[in-house]
Amino acid sequence: MTDALPSGSSAPTVLRIILGKRLKELRERSEIRVDVAAKALRVNHLTIRRMENAQVGLKVPYVKELLRLYGAGDGEIAEFIAMAEQANEPGWWYPFRDALPDWFRAYVSLETDAEVIRVYEPHYVTGLLQTRDYARAVIAAGFPNESEEELEHRVELRVRRQELLERADAPTLWVVLEESALRREVGGPAVMRAQLDRLAEAAEMPNVTLRIVPLAAGPHPGTGGHVTYFRFHERELQDIVYTEVGLTSAVYLDQRPDVVTHLEALTRVSLLSSEHVPDPGTYLHNLRKEFDK
Repeated sequence: MTDALPSGSSAPTVLRIILGKRLKELRERSEIRVDVAAKALRVNHLTIRRMENAQVGLKVPYVKELLRLYGAGDGEIAEFIAMAEQANEPGWWYPFRDALPDWFRAYVSLETDAEVIRVYEPHYVTGLLQTRDYARAVIAAGFPNESEEELEHRVELRVRRQELLERADAPTLWVVLEESALRREVGGPAVMRAQLDRLAEAAEMPNVTLRIVPLAAGPHPGTGGHVTYFRFHERELQDIVYTEVGLTSAVYLDQRPDVVTHLEALTRVSLLSSEHVPDPGTYLHNLRKEFDK
């Protein structure tokens, strides 16, 4: 398996990923080797690789020099530079950077720019569909030593992420939840009732599909853990799969065999959920009654 993106503190924006790929395409099209490009900038060849792989910011003087070397015209250079300057600007989540683990920063960028997001969640309601109270209870459990102010900062970030579902160009969100995630009481019965109501409302949104896998469905390909699949409009961005590794790291995959394997698993689990729970709305309504007791 291969990391598609660096998961460290310099997590790239989607635009930087696109520009890095374009730089690589231009270099290869002009048949210029990495060491030759590095020599033109008087840098190590690894700097060129990091620029092409979106592992570092794009310094405008470097970009200009490379584009001239690669034979780009004035108009193409001007357009590229404008995009590079935009790519170097902080994302909307920058004020929340202290609340974002290093390995999760790239996720927020991908989520913000994705055309399609498919999620399998075995433990909790997925973050994009959590109520504020539910999110607070989940986050408090994961960060038991943080102050009230720090917890609220993390909750606000999660709520802000959800705004993408209301955009004019909102992504298609396809979520498969395990029954165990819905039966796990988080924050008390009142919080759970509100959360189940939120899920029922979300399931009626035109860009949201909700599926539920009951415990009676038995073993299936998704039992390995949380998976998120991203698809994008931009031709330069291949599909990307995100999986968490333990409590403190994650892997971003873009190699086709890895992506296909995870996508097939997501599809099978989704079909299984449809067979066992064809009407998620009715299921949520009935489950809500259990939290009335």
